[in-house]
Amino acid sequence: MGERLAIDPFDHERLFYGSRHQGLWASEDAGASWHRAESFPVAGLGLPEGRRETHGGLSWVVFDPRHEGRVFVGSTDPGVRQVFRSDDGGTSWQAIPGGPGDDGLLPVKAALGSDGVLTVTWCDGIGPNGITRGAVWRYDSGAQTWLDVTPLKGGDAPVGGYMGVAVSAQDPRYIAVSTVDRGDPVDTVWLSRDGGTHWDPLWKRSVRDVSATPFLDFGGKANFGHWIAGLAIDPFDKSHAAYVTGATVYATDELARPDTMHWKPWTRGIEQTAIITLTSPTGGAHLVSGFGDIGGFRHDDFTVSPTTQHVNPFLSNTNTLDYAGLAPQVMVRSGNTHARVVPDTSLAYSLDGASSWTPLRLPAGTPSGAGKPLPEATGDAAITVSADGESFLVEAGTPLVTRDRGASWQAVEGLPSRSRVTADKRDATRFYALDFARGYLVRSDDGGASFQRVAGRGLPADLSAARSTNREAPPPLLAEPARAGALWLNLGGDLWHSEDAGETWTRTGQGIAIERYGLGKPAKDALEPALYALGTKAGLRAIWRSLDGGAQWQRINDDAHQWGMRIRVISGDPRLFGRVYIGTDGRGIVYGDPAEGEE
Repeated sequence: MGERLAIDPFDHERLFYGSRHQGLWASEDAGASWHRAESFPVAGLGLPEGRRETHGGLSWVVFDPRHEGRVFVGSTDPGVRQVFRSDDGGTSWQAIPGGPGDDGLLPVKAALGSDGVLTVTWCDGIGPNGITRGAVWRYDSGAQTWLDVTPLKGGDAPVGGYMGVAVSAQDPRYIAVSTVDRGDPVDTVWLSRDGGTHWDPLWKRSVRDVSATPFLDFGGKANFGHWIAGLAIDPFDKSHAAYVTGATVYATDELARPDTMHWKPWTRGIEQTAIITLTSPTGGAHLVSGFGDIGGFRHDDFTVSPTTQHVNPFLSNTNTLDYAGLAPQVMVRSGNTHARVVPDTSLAYSLDGASSWTPLRLPAGTPSGAGKPLPEATGDAAITVSADGESFLVEAGTPLVTRDRGASWQAVEGLPSRSRVTADKRDATRFYALDFARGYLVRSDDGGASFQRVAGRGLPADLSAARSTNREAPPPLLAEPARAGALWLNLGGDLWHSEDAGETWTRTGQGIAIERYGLGKPAKDALEPALYALGTKAGLRAIWRSLDGGAQWQRINDDAHQWGMRIRVISGDPRLFGRVYIGTDGRGIVYGDPAEGEE
């Protein structure tokens, strides 16, 4: 919805902000300070307590640039389905009667034309999912009348609503609206050249060139889009327009064409993607990624978008990735689809460094407890590969290991279900795991066939701080790529280190609270790997690097490079000193290299 924040065109120091929970707010000093606009008739429903769910609140604010003091505000709170108007700069307000609000629809977006006509899109929900009905109405602020201009309406209208709206600054009768949640046949943009009397559905005569971002084809041809909420027409060129989807932003210079219209992604240098996991192997491509929704990629060239996703099987989310330390062309992955149960298999392996994949299927299992699906059926079962690439260990309902690429399986002894397993990168006989049920570290010395308790001297008695039930969480226990038996453990923000396969541990990294961490190539003449971390040190939450085993930490990002500080995973590169990869939660993958002169 939106836009909630607007600047008074007659006083650029004056702003209005329509909040979700606490009504309308105003600033008289360009946002330096704020106060509630007490005269506004909707106070808001307050912050939800103990829930992630929210309500829409005030969905948009629109100033009229031709009438000083005139401003419109839309409200989507339940029971307050109204559009409000002020003609005195917000001193007083009135609810505008009429429109479709009495039909249970909410005013989600609005755009004002130079003729004083306000075009409003309406939905029966705030989205992004679950919207079933919608409408488009236009309000003439001079005549103070409403007109229904909905492109498709009545009982035969497909399921879905209307969300995006744009009006040309050059021609106020040249308007566009977008649908949302209209999967049958597809979400689209509707264009009108006569103020909504007639409409043209653009998807029927549009083609998309996604060669700059080829994965958008998803193995077929990219459709017009979905979740089309944002829509804009260039104020200086009504042929230039753009709209957002759940995957990218498309733009065209041919909006005025009467025939075939061409669109391209308008996202150079920007990826609207959430990264779940990534790994930098000791050979092959320097980076292999696991994404949400689009699976992930092998990244051979960082200057171009990858051409193919992980397929065979295609899993919308890749939750875990692992490579064989001594045979890095052997890789394994696990993931899930948008369905509750994965239709085929949630596991795959590659013998060519993630260029191609082969499905890995477990023996049929019995759902556990009141029909609850097994973790391998939902994508919750992580997979790990031994250092030589010969053994795959799956954290299934009953943990299993195979040494013949899935032709046969053996139950793992001494390992409880849902333990997060880490393979030694240099010793093919060894795997490690935290046994949370019994509260100690376990190790396999026979290639994953069985696990036994390890002394773990020096570790705290309680290891529960490392436990996570989130299948997308990075592993707390990492093995060094270059040294057998060398392990690192993040225990509730504290970093621990072992050099003897987990028998003894020392705490390091005092003074920093670590959220995510990864290992990279050591500095010149150093034994310890470079450590990279998202953490807080001396009150500063940032990206840090240590070259001395965690004793000292240096910040390596700055205030201009924070990426929202929503970071899912971080890793160094075992072959390139100083290279760090950061997987963000919505801003794609970013990577950094050391400053000139560092070794």
